[in-house]
Amino acid sequence: MQQLTDRARAFDRRRPLVWDALLTGFFVVAAGTDYAGGGWRNVAQNTDLPDWLIVVLTFGMSLPLLWRRRRPVTVLAVIVAFSVVNSGSGALLQIALVELIVLFNIALRLPLRTLGWAGLMMTVPLVVGAVRYPKGSWDQQIVPQVWAYAIVALLGIAVRSRQDYTQALVERARQLEVERDQQARLAAAGERTRIAREMHDIIGHNLSVITGLADGGKYAAAKSPERAAQALDAIGSTSRQALAELRRLLDVLRDEAPEAVELAPQPALADLDRLIEGVRAAGLPVRSTFHGRAESLPQGQELTVYRVVQEALTNTMKHAGAGVTAAVDVDYADDGVRVTVTDSGGASRGVSSGESSGDSSSPGSGRGLKGMRERTALYEGTLEAGPTAGPAAGWRVHLHLPRPAAPHLNQTKESAQ
Repeated sequence: MQQLTDRARAFDRRRPLVWDALLTGFFVVAAGTDYAGGGWRNVAQNTDLPDWLIVVLTFGMSLPLLWRRRRPVTVLAVIVAFSVVNSGSGALLQIALVELIVLFNIALRLPLRTLGWAGLMMTVPLVVGAVRYPKGSWDQQIVPQVWAYAIVALLGIAVRSRQDYTQALVERARQLEVERDQQARLAAAGERTRIAREMHDIIGHNLSVITGLADGGKYAAAKSPERAAQALDAIGSTSRQALAELRRLLDVLRDEAPEAVELAPQPALADLDRLIEGVRAAGLPVRSTFHGRAESLPQGQELTVYRVVQEALTNTMKHAGAGVTAAVDVDYADDGVRVTVTDSGGASRGVSSGESSGDSSSPGSGRGLKGMRERTALYEGTLEAGPTAGPAAGWRVHLHLPRPAAPHLNQTKESAQ
């Protein structure tokens, strides 16, 4: 039944004139049958009316229904005009009741204030009939008709409210669907940015180390084959490490179940020594200093510290040139962790920080520094990168990540307040 109703409504929306013509034709045939059969004489107050008047009243009150949806107020005015003649002449044709259909359309489609004017127009034939052919009190002749008008108007308002409510639900569902798609696109864009940042850190650092080892092995091959063999071993070890990190990153993108994928842990503070050793093996002398006691930090903050040190040392290897040294200072304090990475040459090169104003495809395209700042901003930290002061043309990267507040301490403060 519901499907049949939905199909009928859909057909009516596509071809409204068909339904209007059927409805109008039904009442025209009914009114014509009433006239031809003489049934109107059973309720008429005056049966001595000419046939042409009955015919005009019959079609004058039924044919305007064809335009009831496009111009309901005009149609009602026309029907009321014929209805005044109908009541005043005493014909009392029952086809005059079609004005209730027009009233329903006014309540359904037009502003509610229009109902007041429509009601006043529809009471005019009632008053004319009561004055011209009084039978009983006015209450008996007018009040029941007015109640019928009010019920039809309330029915139209109820249907209209239901349609507005349904339309609001449909619009809300459409907005939710659009918002869901937007959130999905934003999440996908954020995930692509995160993956690109990880790929940049993994591939950029390890390829820089491999390049340094390959260059050193080429120069050492003629004079010291043993050093060349060590460089090849280091290249193999660095390549395997890079492949392992890439597999771990790509496994996350697979559609397999999480338990079916063997995931390696993300780099953390404990891996800084191995990172620095790898850079030293690539030919960059690095001095490392650790202050304080390394306490447990969130995994994301440990990964941020690791990636910032990795990116800073990678930029030094790529852009600082020969004879450069680097220093890594890590300070574990009560208010968080501070990391400073400096090198002895780089202020003049202009690209150690990863900032350049030239082609974005150049080695210093800005992705390194941008990635470090994005990671730092996730934990409300600060990152400074720039040339060092003094005659030495060095470069300095300084990171500060505040220590996250303990949840139980926040709860204690809130309860105390």
